[in-house]
Amino acid sequence: MIISASRRTDIPAFYAEWFLRRVRAGACVVANPLNPRAASRVSLKPEDVDAIVFWTRNPRPLLSHLAELDERGFRYYFLFTVLDYPRTLDPSVPPARAAVAAFRQLARRLGPERVVWRYDPIVFSNVTGAAFHRRAFEDLAAALQGCTTRCVISFLTIYRKMAARLQALAGQGLRLETPAPAEIEALVRALATTAAQRGMELTACAEERDLAALGVRRGKCVDDELIRRQFGIRVASRKDPSQRERCRCVVSRDIGAYDTCVYGCRYCYATNSFERARENHARHDPAAESL
Repeated sequence: MIISASRRTDIPAFYAEWFLRRVRAGACVVANPLNPRAASRVSLKPEDVDAIVFWTRNPRPLLSHLAELDERGFRYYFLFTVLDYPRTLDPSVPPARAAVAAFRQLARRLGPERVVWRYDPIVFSNVTGAAFHRRAFEDLAAALQGCTTRCVISFLTIYRKMAARLQALAGQGLRLETPAPAEIEALVRALATTAAQRGMELTACAEERDLAALGVRRGKCVDDELIRRQFGIRVASRKDPSQRERCRCVVSRDIGAYDTCVYGCRYCYATNSFERARENHARHDPAAESL
């Protein structure tokens, strides 16, 4: 079993203490997102966990506990999102400089193949156009050279629950734009070239477009091949049926909860209500079985 920690929230940043307590207890309880009253127990015993995939924008609260995870025999890697968006889009995330410093620290501890850089979602707007992304990506790739071997990109998908809040950003001077296909192709080629120059493979996450001709293959964030290479074990390669059609991630068990991340990223698909997320975070009990 692969544990996803978590697509639904940033466990390393906000719930590291809870996670460690559940590891020590050997299990956690996870509510069904479609039916909160239905819950299931998920083993966190090392013998039951093939690997843990951490998704984060700030791993620092978890860093001091990695030695314990190692001692307990866990295998794990990180998917680390580092962007440099204006505060209009990312009001509360760590600044890019701090994120890069944390990324470097994590890579020194684990090695570059166990820290995957996510530059996503790519948001096109009057403030964050193609020129912005070329410049930001070049700067971040230079700063992260030698710290990772892979970068994952995806373009913003606007879900119904986030449409209104994205449209409301116009009042703050940011208006979403729809780039022409040729503009997207030119940007992807530029990003792929920059990544290659910095020793990174660029892969695409759940993209409808096939970007292979531009030098970008379809990737997997929860990746059986990475797990095999890094840890010498084979896990099921079956696509996770609970994820989007274009997602190639293999089956995993997510132990997070929606509406619990308080970063407030305006494009976040995992948060329906920022107010509810703040309330849930304030009510969080690190000693509880469920996040």
